[in-house]
Amino acid sequence: MARKKRRNRSTSLGKDFLNNSVVKVVLGLVATGSFAIAFGQEKITQFIPFVGSNSSECLKQFYRDEPPFLVKDSLQKNSYPLCFNGFNVMYSGVSKTPLWTAEYLSPERLSQKIKREDNFHEETRVSQSHRALLSDYKASGYDRGHMSPNADMPDKASQYDSFSLANMVPQAPKNNQQVWRELEEATRAIVTKQKKDVYVVTGPVFSGKKLKTIGNGVIVPTAVYKAIYLPKEGIIGAYYAPNDNSLKVNVMSVCALEEQLGINLFPQLTEEQKRNTYKLPLTANQVKANSKIEYSHWDAESQCAPNVSSDQLQALQKKFQPQKNSTSSVDLPQVDQQTQDALVKQLVEALLQYLLQILK
Repeated sequence: MARKKRRNRSTSLGKDFLNNSVVKVVLGLVATGSFAIAFGQEKITQFIPFVGSNSSECLKQFYRDEPPFLVKDSLQKNSYPLCFNGFNVMYSGVSKTPLWTAEYLSPERLSQKIKREDNFHEETRVSQSHRALLSDYKASGYDRGHMSPNADMPDKASQYDSFSLANMVPQAPKNNQQVWRELEEATRAIVTKQKKDVYVVTGPVFSGKKLKTIGNGVIVPTAVYKAIYLPKEGIIGAYYAPNDNSLKVNVMSVCALEEQLGINLFPQLTEEQKRNTYKLPLTANQVKANSKIEYSHWDAESQCAPNVSSDQLQALQKKFQPQKNSTSSVDLPQVDQQTQDALVKQLVEALLQYLLQILK
């Protein structure tokens, strides 16, 4: 009888050992699966856009979370509020361009340096009849001019989004490649050299009754603008550049620009604030780390955009939701085979090490 009990005890111990091993394996597989998901997400975000956008992130691109407001009724026709990674757009299906783009620039954001990878693409969230097409710009004589520039973007997802045609206007080559590039660099220099946060609203100006078009109805702007606001210093003003090869640029008050546009660019600010004008730098070299941007003048003549009610702003805020594109509906950046093989190898090695640690 004693032998039988010992045999039963041995069998029981064997079953316990087996059960414990199975539990460890199961736990290891569960933990490994969680690790794989986390590891995979970290790697995938480097290559696939539209990751991590949410409505609160969208609103952060606006000063005090409040978007520019289209005061002129005609501008609201076929308009599309679009939330992108790193910036927002109010797109017009009439002009087939943005009416404005908005972004928040900080020293931390601009500390991220990413190699430029051109990937111009059509915006599938815009209906076909209102959408700018790649073919519209072909042999048009105009550049596909970024409103929110690629160099402002802190990651690959934002960079990819910046090449959407919803962020582009037909821009004269010298205007785009020289004047506009220098103004973008000057704006970034304020952030990086002087360590200032800057809110930026950029867009086209359409003035006159007869406007030129390219392709299938993309309207060519008569000018482009960039309004900036430094909240901690109260510095404010706007760049205005004719959309031609003249290389001209003017600095004006935000009120003077609003009068032309029919848009309240900074609905959070008072008329008194928007009438102030500062001597904004025209190039990055004009920005000095320890030199404050000087005051220019008070604009007493221009007609500022009317105030916007809190109800109107809240209704507009709700329209800026994260993008709903599935990754299967757009042409994504391609990952080459060598990179895929390297990622798979890294993942397998990491999983094996993780599983061994769990089973010890």
